[in-house]
Amino acid sequence: MQPKTKERMSNFRRANRKMPRRRVDIPVEKIVYTNPEILSRFTTESGKLIPRRITGLPAWLHRKVVREIKRSRAVNLLP
Repeated sequence: MQPKTKERMSNFRRANRKMPRRRVDIPVEKIVYTNPEILSRFTTESGKLIPRRITGLPAWLHRKVVREIKRSRAVNLLP
């Protein structure tokens, strides 16, 4: 049985797609609060954090990134 409209069909496909492969291509040693170039990859232009379902990071690494971004903001290295 198929969904009735095209919009419902696209939502159905979006909900049932496979999870993307988790990326661990960023070296853990480089994720430090004194390195704003790498940390800025995980924030939007307005300064919001990008969720891990979009970045593809594993949970432990995303927690580390969030912690380091907050430290970097406290020292005024990131906006």
